[in-house]
Amino acid sequence: MHALIANELLKLRTTRAHIYLLAAQLAVVAAAVAGVVVSGKDLQSPGAERVLLAHVGPSFIFALVLGITAVAGEYRDGTIIDTFLATPRRERVYAAKLVAFAGVGLVVGILSAATAIAVAAVAYAMDGSALNLGAPDVWQTLLGGIAFIALCCVCGVAVGALIPNIGASVATALAWTALVEVTMYSLVGDLSRWLPIASGFALNNTPQMNMLSQSLGGLVFTGYAVALTALGAVAIVRRDVS
Repeated sequence: MHALIANELLKLRTTRAHIYLLAAQLAVVAAAVAGVVVSGKDLQSPGAERVLLAHVGPSFIFALVLGITAVAGEYRDGTIIDTFLATPRRERVYAAKLVAFAGVGLVVGILSAATAIAVAAVAYAMDGSALNLGAPDVWQTLLGGIAFIALCCVCGVAVGALIPNIGASVATALAWTALVEVTMYSLVGDLSRWLPIASGFALNNTPQMNMLSQSLGGLVFTGYAVALTALGAVAIVRRDVS
């Protein structure tokens, strides 16, 4: 299994698309945090630090796409056949991708959190004060955002296994996050808090937002991730790639 995980990380290092996705994610985090400051947010108000740092999570779409490329990218390039010939037990290949990209998602989440902290620190310095990272709820927000990014990367691997066409899988992910859940909110109101992305957003622990609690949202989103990875396992084992 260690060799399979190493192979997945090697594939990741040999393609530039992943670097572009990471750069885009960090740019979005920086822009989002800066946008809150530019909009006139009072940095001395209660919970201001959490409002700024909670923008780690909403950049999740890039981590989701990153995970999708782990499987759907191989189907697109035709390398999935060689991968399965080298390791006929497809469930081992799939498990290696999940583990590898869970780690990658964790790193992406940490880098996103570091970017948010850096931009927020600059904003506070320009305001004549200092960013307070000593409060426990601030770290709950940061760690929750990191966990959300890592889980999204894992979910992306599962989506890629379920929908091996990379264009269709990315389009489906975008449509779900930008259209389906937004529409469901209009139809069912607070019940939409239990949907996948909405429950994942609860991990951000953002003040003054009508979401599930951080712990409950984390459990719900983890449940969705487990169910999705199980469906992906079934799909990748049964699919004909010849």
